[in-house]
Amino acid sequence: MKKKLLVLLFPLLLVACADKQQYEEVVLEEMKKEQDVKDYKIDPAYMAKCVIDTTYQRMPGFFAFDPDRLQAYRNYSKMLKMSLAQDPQKTLEELRKDFGSPQELAKAHSVYTESIMDCYTAILHEKDPEDQAKTPG
Repeated sequence: MKKKLLVLLFPLLLVACADKQQYEEVVLEEMKKEQDVKDYKIDPAYMAKCVIDTTYQRMPGFFAFDPDRLQAYRNYSKMLKMSLAQDPQKTLEELRKDFGSPQELAKAHSVYTESIMDCYTAILHEKDPEDQAKTPG
């Protein structure tokens, strides 16, 4: 019985991991392009991890492999890659449909933006004690 359950769940876990990994890769690419990340000399991978962890907490779904969370990974990835789309207007319409409404798309964009701002605040506060230790006082 356990083997059958494992066989049935394995494909779902593979897809879930792929969706999550794709989201993480897209966020990392976005952080590499962020001018503030460059200006403040923040490691893009460190910033991406913070943003990913923060958005995970605010996404729909209760756990990593929740179907709502898996859909959120796909939707957020698509939202972040919208600037690369051949037809941005069509992609925007698809995103509105994928998220359920224009309001839900706006909410997701807000969650992502707030996560970035929260991470800047946290990371820069981490750096402050280091800077203060270096300055003679």
